Amino acid sequence: MHQNRNAMIAAAIILAGFALLAFYLPDIMMAAAEFSPVAAGAVVALFLLGFFALFWLRGRHQNRKR
Repeated sequence: MHQNRNAMIAAAIILAGFALLAFYLPDIMMAAAEFSPVAAGAVVALFLLGFFALFWLRGRHQNRKR
């Protein structure tokens, strides 16, 4: 039960961090777009890939611990 609680807390912290980043993502995109439209697209791609990659890596780490 202790592991489930820790996993839920970790997931909540990760989701809160990504929610905060998603809140500021339009501003970050606009700043990157001043440099290059491709850079703005890369920012979004990195955000989306990072979200899924982080949970994928966390899942792999949890499987190794078992």
